[in-house]
Amino acid sequence: MIYTITLNPSIDYIVEVDELKLGDLNRMKRDLKLPGGKGINVSRILNRLDAPNTALGFVGGFSGQYIEDKLHAEHISTDFVHVADDTRINVKLKHGEETEINGQGPNISTEEADALVAKLSQLNKEDVVVLSGSVPPSLGANFYDRLIEVCKQTGAEFVIDTTGPALLKALADRPLLVKPNHHELAELFSVVIASREDIITYGRKLLELGAQHVLISMAGDGALLITPEEVYHANVPKGTVKNSVGAGDSMIAGFTGTLVSTHDPLEAFRTGVASGSATAFSDDLATREKIDELRPQVTIVTL
Repeated sequence: MIYTITLNPSIDYIVEVDELKLGDLNRMKRDLKLPGGKGINVSRILNRLDAPNTALGFVGGFSGQYIEDKLHAEHISTDFVHVADDTRINVKLKHGEETEINGQGPNISTEEADALVAKLSQLNKEDVVVLSGSVPPSLGANFYDRLIEVCKQTGAEFVIDTTGPALLKALADRPLLVKPNHHELAELFSVVIASREDIITYGRKLLELGAQHVLISMAGDGALLITPEEVYHANVPKGTVKNSVGAGDSMIAGFTGTLVSTHDPLEAFRTGVASGSATAFSDDLATREKIDELRPQVTIVTL
């Protein structure tokens, strides 16, 4: 089983207006409400790829109930910890450019945090945990460390999608997958990256520090998969980019779900790239049909 963890989920309330007039009345052109959070995005794509998974994390109040209802409507298994405070609502305001107003998230009590740790303690070495997204301020900056320690104790593998010191610290515990983009990779090592060779050099450093697989997205220049044996490059399928939100989560879901089921890193890479591209070309997260359509367009070469 794959378990996704979203510590600070949200309702993403997408509002589109023709023109934004500050201090005046504005009328929506259209709006959309979606269950948000990086781990939840991963669960939704895993589900569309028929990869068994359960969404974990914290939800509370009417907004948390909305997220659970939406996931259950998609036949996604959930086992959230229910908290006293309301789950946040993030506003994505589209008026030519997109303006985001993100909520802080609920206050998580010690008892509520312990309840999530207790759920993870039931895992075993056949399970994979996907840790991704922001941490509510009340949990403190090191809460992922606590979850990773539980994964180690149970033998479960883990994927981590974070950046900066938290990612560097997690590498020693041998994550199954990390997925920085080329900008995040440069920031991670405080360097300027000027070429694909530079990306490969620093991607290999992530392997040396403990990662088992390194995925690096490079926008229109495709993606790299770095393993202890080889470096692979995949092109980006052709399409019109509509949505950048969730593309990275979709890539992680496609890779992880396929790797767990096939143990084939190259097939996982192909599905990951197709999944990320399919979401980028969609208004919401990718459909299974769109992923299947794009998968044959992904060409992988060994560098």
